[in-house]
Amino acid sequence: MRVWAIANQKGGVGKTTTTLALGRILAERGLRVLLVDLDPHASLTRAFGVAAEPPPAGVAELFAAPPQSLAALMRPSAVEGMDFVCAQTSLATLERRSVSQPGLGLALSQALSRHAGHDYILLDCPPMLGLLVVNALAAADRLVIPTQCEPLALHGLAGMRRTGAMIERSRKRPLPTAILPTLFDRRTRAGRDTLALLGEEYRGEVWDDAIPIDTLISNAELVAGQSFANGLPGRALPAYGRALDWLLDSERALERAA
Repeated sequence: MRVWAIANQKGGVGKTTTTLALGRILAERGLRVLLVDLDPHASLTRAFGVAAEPPPAGVAELFAAPPQSLAALMRPSAVEGMDFVCAQTSLATLERRSVSQPGLGLALSQALSRHAGHDYILLDCPPMLGLLVVNALAAADRLVIPTQCEPLALHGLAGMRRTGAMIERSRKRPLPTAILPTLFDRRTRAGRDTLALLGEEYRGEVWDDAIPIDTLISNAELVAGQSFANGLPGRALPAYGRALDWLLDSERALERAA
């Protein structure tokens, strides 16, 4: 079982879309995939058609005393082989609870250590540094950072890499980083320049292509459940397929080097 944290401290860079797209393509390739929504805004959960009220059972129950299991909380999606765990708005209160409830920083790691039945688990993280992101990075085998191809997004990328390095030192085992350029508009000078800068500054960590802007993929409900009988539509989803190939190839290279 491999665990990928999809994270960036900047919002609007395509974290949830990346989680959905990579998860769906993994499932369509015959792998068992579990998507875990760690964001109190619950965009991933809404994409699967789960209503906010009444609050669904989900990630908050992993932090309860005693915690529930991932197997008890997961739901099947319309895509064969892809399951998910809901987020709830109450996750926003975890920071306050951590003061009086020690050990919450490892709750997700402990839940994953007791889980079996999936080949990949993708963690959709909130756009802020806090207890939920710390949990995700402590549990992950890999940090995947979607990064919008525009200059201001580079600050969020730098901050996320610093956070990853801090968690890596704390947990005393490697946390390899992969950077996925997203929302790329080749018509703009800013987009082209940012993509070139990413390649220069993060050589070896960054994919040498980019996920293009595509209005089709902005419909998360479509990515979460609609059948694609004639292959992946649009431009962004096929690009995510190529990005996944790169991620899997680089993962195998890391395993050979270990």
